[in-house]
Amino acid sequence: MQNFRRLALPLFSIILVITIALIMSAYLLNPSNPSFDTHAQNSTDNRKMIGSHTPGYPVFRSTGDILDPISIPGNSKNAVVDPNQYLHEFNYGHVSKYANGTTLREYTLIASDSEIKEVSPGVFYNVWTYNGTIPGPTIRATEGDHIKINFINNGSKPHSLHTHGIHPAEMDGVFDMVGPKGKFTYEFTAEPYGVYPYHCHMTPLEEHITHGLYGVMIIDPKTPRPPADEMVMVMNGYDTDFDTENNFYTVNGIPYFYMHNPIEIKKDELTRIYLVNMLEFDPINNFHLHANMFNYYPSGTSQTPAELNDIVTMSQGERGILEFKYKYPGNYMFHAHKTEFAEKGWMGMFKVVDNSQDDKKEVDLRSNSAENPTNVSVSKNQSYLVANSSQNGVMNTDSENNKMTYNYTDYKFSNNSLHNSQQQTANPNEVISSYQYGTNSSQAKE
Repeated sequence: MQNFRRLALPLFSIILVITIALIMSAYLLNPSNPSFDTHAQNSTDNRKMIGSHTPGYPVFRSTGDILDPISIPGNSKNAVVDPNQYLHEFNYGHVSKYANGTTLREYTLIASDSEIKEVSPGVFYNVWTYNGTIPGPTIRATEGDHIKINFINNGSKPHSLHTHGIHPAEMDGVFDMVGPKGKFTYEFTAEPYGVYPYHCHMTPLEEHITHGLYGVMIIDPKTPRPPADEMVMVMNGYDTDFDTENNFYTVNGIPYFYMHNPIEIKKDELTRIYLVNMLEFDPINNFHLHANMFNYYPSGTSQTPAELNDIVTMSQGERGILEFKYKYPGNYMFHAHKTEFAEKGWMGMFKVVDNSQDDKKEVDLRSNSAENPTNVSVSKNQSYLVANSSQNGVMNTDSENNKMTYNYTDYKFSNNSLHNSQQQTANPNEVISSYQYGTNSSQAKE
């Protein structure tokens, strides 16, 4: 027995060493291991290196593991959203009226999971989108409107649409998935007023959110908020090496974008930000404004501010409205007051300008024809939503109450150009990039 024990120990050791050697050899020779196959983009398995985050560890097209954010289907396209355009862009839907006078707004949202987005120079990411962008379009309505969202799943996985707010259980987008090539219509009454996120609610939920299936819905109060320069900011991040830790942090999709492209606002003019946190993997996020204070309205469900502050901290899905004015011209930073987030992309700049002498906030439509307006003045770098009344194409103004009456025809002004579109023939999901003036711009679309 003692002789057997003396022989068994070295024999076991030899077998163990051989087994380990075989396992390591198989691992090193396995072409699907990206950490060692640094020339995989030229290998016979047709994989393609699409970016790199950590030096020495290139990021490749994966084998398609569902939790791998770099899994890229064929026939992909670039899905970069213009953060400047997204900032002021509101989708009021296709508008009509019921016999009882209730406004009906119809939207179309198309889910896809085949786009590629370059989140940083040389770093690409497989994004899942609503209508081809991250974030998805900003849906806007007025409290009491009837909302109808035609949801189409053009992706390869089940998706859905879950909106925050009040609606029936069957419209919640949680239990009833919409399969690939499937369709479903979500219908509910817009209530209560406020700012809300919407997102896919299929499991694993973190996968669908971190890939980009989210957006913002604004429900305006029936009594409009004061006129303001309005903008939407969505805080998010990207886990580009699929380790459940974000490598980039952004507002409106592109790291550092507003540092290189400062947002121009006017001195002494009210700025209103609809702020939503859709950051995955990190428990909190925040927004800090330099050299100023803002009134904060949590969830936007009250017209009385809850506090005056220069920083607000949010968990995922939390949102609110920020309102402020700058007294002095100049450049002012805004950013996440968490150093890691700021240094990895979540920072930007406001450029406050003082052009009170030459700024014209009124548009003079003196033509007798709505088709041929004359004497149109639009300030540089501003977009206005303006429409005429039914009185011979002349816009009605109520200077005493600082209101304008809108009807029938929409004029979209952008970079001093004029585009006319009849409301009767408006395309579904017409998008208006609007600088708000006078009445609440959502009411202008009724």
